[in-house]
Amino acid sequence: MDAPGLFAELYLDEDVSVRIAEILRGHGYDVHTAREKGRLGTTDAEQLAFAVEQGLVLVTHNRTDFEELAVRYFEEDRTHAGIICAVRRPPHECAQRLMVLLNDCTAAEFVNQLLYI
Repeated sequence: MDAPGLFAELYLDEDVSVRIAEILRGHGYDVHTAREKGRLGTTDAEQLAFAVEQGLVLVTHNRTDFEELAVRYFEEDRTHAGIICAVRRPPHECAQRLMVLLNDCTAAEFVNQLLYI
């Protein structure tokens, strides 16, 4: 993973609504989705590995599996750009919570963090 830029870019895994990406983009944020990247049907580990390769903060609703992956990365001294576990809410509410984080944190501050919204 390359050194992060100033602003975090997000990668929404396949269980996160693409509407959230549309809302965030409308506010000027860089957001990528599993659908757009042709990553539908890949495992959680593969989703995280892709996000790591691209330097993207992964957003998911799948808390349990990604908590386990975050622990594995920590134990193996591996780096990720960040993982955000979002409770399922209406897309506009989830996007609003993500914007709060994106406005408050630089990309470097997300690195190796497991955050909850």
